[in-house]
Amino acid sequence: MIASLRGTVVHLGPDSVVIEVGGVGYAVSVTPDVSRGAHLGDELMLHTHLLVREDAMSLVGFPTREELAVFGSLIAVSGVGPKSALGVLAEMSIDQIAQAVADEADAPFRKVSGIGPKTAKLIVVQLAGKLAPPTAASRPGVTAAPDLSAQVAQALVGLGWSERVAVETAAEVVSGAGPDERTVAVLLRRALAELGPARAEALHG
Repeated sequence: MIASLRGTVVHLGPDSVVIEVGGVGYAVSVTPDVSRGAHLGDELMLHTHLLVREDAMSLVGFPTREELAVFGSLIAVSGVGPKSALGVLAEMSIDQIAQAVADEADAPFRKVSGIGPKTAKLIVVQLAGKLAPPTAASRPGVTAAPDLSAQVAQALVGLGWSERVAVETAAEVVSGAGPDERTVAVLLRRALAELGPARAEALHG
């Protein structure tokens, strides 16, 4: 099995790269962030998963082993193929995925193209207890750190709100918080109250 590749980038696509190793070019499917961050002629190292089918073999690559592990967990879920799993990792960080699973929140997964409500619920159920817990910065309830607004915004994004709405709402609730209210748990509750049904309908997405 090809577990990793390190070589020169000789081709870039919107969701793939070709890495030349010892004179052989390997086509690797990647998330758009990886493709955008790479440059022709650069050395690139990717942790890879080899997909074997009856009619083809293909490689999927990630810059970290953590992302590779989450990809493996996702494709083990019934109804989640490699393309959908890559879509999840393109839209969400591994911390956001872990937080959504921990919160039993399937809404963030439903935003990914190709994943319907049933599959989103299966992801939450089947990945429960299988992912590393999210880091402190992404967990609601962690005592305030220097960039409190960013932590609240990140938690909102993990719960399914768009980045624009999350940032605006987080800034609003942080600016109006008193000294004894400046924790992520309190501010997140306020943000969710602000994003009630009426306002949510106007701003969500």
